[in-house]
Amino acid sequence: MSKARYDSQQLNDLVIQMMETELGGEQVYRTAIACAINPDLKKEWEEYLEETLTHQNVVRSLCDTLGLDPDMQTPTRAVVKHIGESLVKAMELAQKGGKPAAAQLVACECVVHAETKDHANWELLGKVAEVATGDIGKALKQAHEAVEQDEDHHLYHTKGWCRELSIEALGMPAVLPPPEEVKNVETAIGASRAEQQRTAML
Repeated sequence: MSKARYDSQQLNDLVIQMMETELGGEQVYRTAIACAINPDLKKEWEEYLEETLTHQNVVRSLCDTLGLDPDMQTPTRAVVKHIGESLVKAMELAQKGGKPAAAQLVACECVVHAETKDHANWELLGKVAEVATGDIGKALKQAHEAVEQDEDHHLYHTKGWCRELSIEALGMPAVLPPPEEVKNVETAIGASRAEQQRTAML
């Protein structure tokens, strides 16, 4: 059996960042839902919130497998926490502006920011899962397989919502729900194809 080639300390740090990302993601979604005025978008984010709560449990199980305290504090975790709190504050600031459509758009942008980090985390975990062996390798693979599709869905679909709501705000015809939603895309290639088809869907 070939030896796993990865830095175990860096993996531990990544998993702790992931724990904070999922906890922060919960707060981002709770605030974003309060900003949502499009019923389809609100329903979508309510589903993502439920999935995020499930992802928290997946990461906690990973922490158990790796012998990590899920509440341990690290410098990188502090940065992740700061960014998550900043996104929540940005949405609250937008809400105070008194323009619901503008607050909804800011919420979309904040979710895209949060999900870009979240998606990258799980992508990196998947890379380690490819080379890790034994119980750790098995746990990483199971965690990645349980969450990967949700993360793709969260990022690509919200990016579509963000684009179309921005186009609508500019006074141009938008596709709502966005093509990514209609086509139910789950990959970057699928998202790109859906976006290319938007003109035909107007």
